[in-house]
Amino acid sequence: MLLAIDWGSVGIKALQFILSFSILVTLHEFGHYITARWFKCRVEKFYLFFNPWFSLWKKKIGDTEYGIGWVPFGGYVKIAGMIDESMDKEQMKKPPEAYEFRSKPAWQRFIIMTAGVVVNLILGFLIYAMMLWHWGEEYIPTNKMTYGVSADSLAQSIGFRDGDKLLSVDGKYYDKFKMAQLSVILDNAKTVEVERGGQKVSIAIPGDFVSKILAAKDVSFIELRTPFEIREVGDTSVAQKAGLQKGDKVVSVNEKPIQFFDEFRNAIISNKNKPVTIKYLRKTDTLSTTLTVPPTSMIGIATDAGSEKYFEVKKTSYSFFESFPAGFQKCKETLRSYWLQLKLIFSGKVKAKDSVGGIFSIGNMFGSVWDWQSFWSLTAFFSLVLALMNIMPIPALDGGHALFCIIEMVTGRKPSEKVMEYAQMIGMVLLLGLMVYALGLDVWRMFK
Repeated sequence: MLLAIDWGSVGIKALQFILSFSILVTLHEFGHYITARWFKCRVEKFYLFFNPWFSLWKKKIGDTEYGIGWVPFGGYVKIAGMIDESMDKEQMKKPPEAYEFRSKPAWQRFIIMTAGVVVNLILGFLIYAMMLWHWGEEYIPTNKMTYGVSADSLAQSIGFRDGDKLLSVDGKYYDKFKMAQLSVILDNAKTVEVERGGQKVSIAIPGDFVSKILAAKDVSFIELRTPFEIREVGDTSVAQKAGLQKGDKVVSVNEKPIQFFDEFRNAIISNKNKPVTIKYLRKTDTLSTTLTVPPTSMIGIATDAGSEKYFEVKKTSYSFFESFPAGFQKCKETLRSYWLQLKLIFSGKVKAKDSVGGIFSIGNMFGSVWDWQSFWSLTAFFSLVLALMNIMPIPALDGGHALFCIIEMVTGRKPSEKVMEYAQMIGMVLLLGLMVYALGLDVWRMFK
């Protein structure tokens, strides 16, 4: 099993994951740090990564120890007089000092506790805005998907067919195909209307469809259907060894005609571990080759999905100032999408075991080749997710601390330090339990 892993790809994914979360965590903690200093709280430690037992590097400047830990999964700021994950009870037994967090008014403590979330929201917005300014936006409008969609087995089980042209979801047209997909999953859509053979067909969405999609770990139950032409052949891949080259057009697999990429993909998957004969066009010549499909069903080719050769691509460029409202809109869409996903879990419509993932699931979202556009897009997404998760009113999270501040501001009574300690311990147990559960699911899925 270990020998079958592409360690080069794993390394690139890991580096992107570490860099992305280093940026997110450092800036999140900087939000706490700068507001704490602003309100004249003493900050005892500011660490990138965790440092149980020892640190890779540390230096004390003034009252603050700055350092880098050796466990690359986060970071922290230790503010004097605050009950946090360090559980420094000895400090809390002493009389409060003017520079301590606990001595500050509730409204100042509230700002300190929510500052990390605010920084993550601003960061996500700025990344999206700068991406739109630099790269603009390109997509194939839903009504320009000439060959319709390809439907996986789950989509076909409720009535979708390959070649269907998407018209609307619950009566609403979505110019961006991805938003139509998300609407089916997140908005509890009841019907999808498609064009099939020149006729309008209404497809009813069963109540358990969303849970099945998420259990399958693939939200692309319908995809853009594209003619099949080889855009790239991987070095040392099965396809390269069989003689396939960039620009070849596959016309059949085992004498079964092939026009679209989904037809080719399905033919390859259905012949896993078996030899197949592939006929293809190279310029004006019809050639043939035989290869054995590996257990992974991956033969090492990429297609030209979304190419302007086949589709009308809508391109939008943004000036520097235009990128800000566009980035804000993208933030709203992302936050709404993720919040609806959380609602599906909390409502019980989706099982946690089908949707929760740990560090391996997160790391696997990054590409196996370094693509800055994809990297920044994921970093912006995770920044917003980190903000949303942290503001939840759960003890040990920023939202839990902020909730106690709100209660104090409303009632005029400060919760006792014992209550805060117990709440922190309960929150930490819950969070650690969730982390262990998510990690266990990752390991189970890998072996499964």
